Amino acid sequence: MNASFVKKAYLVVFFIALGNLAFAQYVATINGSPISSKEFLWVYKKNHIGENSVSYKELEDYLNLYINFKLKVAEAKALGLDNQDSYKEEIAGYESALKAQQKIASDTPEYNYIMNEYREGVLMFNVCEQKIWGKVQEDDEQLKTYFSNHSKNYDGKQFDEIRGQVVGDYQQQLEADWIASLRTKYKIKINQSELKKMAKGSAN
Repeated sequence: MNASFVKKAYLVVFFIALGNLAFAQYVATINGSPISSKEFLWVYKKNHIGENSVSYKELEDYLNLYINFKLKVAEAKALGLDNQDSYKEEIAGYESALKAQQKIASDTPEYNYIMNEYREGVLMFNVCEQKIWGKVQEDDEQLKTYFSNHSKNYDGKQFDEIRGQVVGDYQQQLEADWIASLRTKYKIKINQSELKKMAKGSAN
């Protein structure tokens, strides 16, 4: 067999294996951008303190919520919200305060997770303000139209009596529609084998 062919075949196998290994470190990707397994598990445990084990279904459900969060962040970046001076100033101020506390060394993974969580949390808030909350508050006519189309859900009450409830329901509808459009716009790939491994590992 030709030595050059053997070498090429070996390299192909090597890079495929390397690619599979790299993907195993990610629980999902959005448009090719990875969601680190370690980051996801850190966020999950942070929000589920006291749980000793977790099922595959629980991880899968939480991952879908986390992907929704990441989609909003991706959209915020696509809109350039991360380039705004006010955003940069807010992040710099938070990082200065975090370092001043001297509770977490800046060269640790946890520090990076905390900073990333704050960066993305602010972006998520800003894009939701633009796409949902601000839109609801500024468009009273759309709110009344929503109330009229869903009046059967409000037991004959008048709009002014339950405006707050209508606002909440309309926001939920806007968010659901927005998330559906983002899931169409961005390519999502979930690493099922990594999820199963994480669930199995938590049970040991």
